[in-house]
Amino acid sequence: MKETILTIAAHNDDHIVGAGATLAKYALEGKRIRTIICSFGEMSHPYLRKEVVIEKRVKESLKADKILGGSGIAYLSIKEGHFDEEFKKRDIAGKLAWIISKEKPSKIFTHGVDDLHPDHRAVYRLIMKLIDKGTIKCPVYSFDVWSLVKIRHRNLPRIVVNVTDTFNTKIKAFLIHKSQTITIWALLWKMILKDLISGLVNGYTYAEVFYKLK
Repeated sequence: MKETILTIAAHNDDHIVGAGATLAKYALEGKRIRTIICSFGEMSHPYLRKEVVIEKRVKESLKADKILGGSGIAYLSIKEGHFDEEFKKRDIAGKLAWIISKEKPSKIFTHGVDDLHPDHRAVYRLIMKLIDKGTIKCPVYSFDVWSLVKIRHRNLPRIVVNVTDTFNTKIKAFLIHKSQTITIWALLWKMILKDLISGLVNGYTYAEVFYKLK
């Protein structure tokens, strides 16, 4: 059975910004990459109907997942889907716990404490609650989307992944999200700069750095 890597993101492009090149590298190594998206940031487009925004972002996230070599996405904010009725009745914490128990990941990647976005911080707090309850058994690593440097908990154990060979794959997957043009241009420079600095500091061209939460 293939090793499963699970990433849990607030929105459909967060995991690409924070860990996209690492996920692409793991996929090339034969690992199974699964993603959970908790919401779609529908309120960022108040002039569009919620259903329209969700449809666009589902299509974009599925295209990006294929580019990364992923094995599919679970969308917690969509009531319809392949989940049974009991699953749909659960709150977000219950849904996450159920999926994690089924996927049995060897690692989980998710948001960090320093991220400025309230949705990202909410997912971080949710994961920490699941860790504290003992629901999550595997190592959990954090990434940041909006913050350029880590401020708190810099003493946590970390892993550095050389993503020189898959950095362009990350960029390609990120640019698929055409419904978020403003976000793309706001984050693209930061994403390139952060991975470039992380690479130079650690002896690579590009690198992604993650801090261990569990």
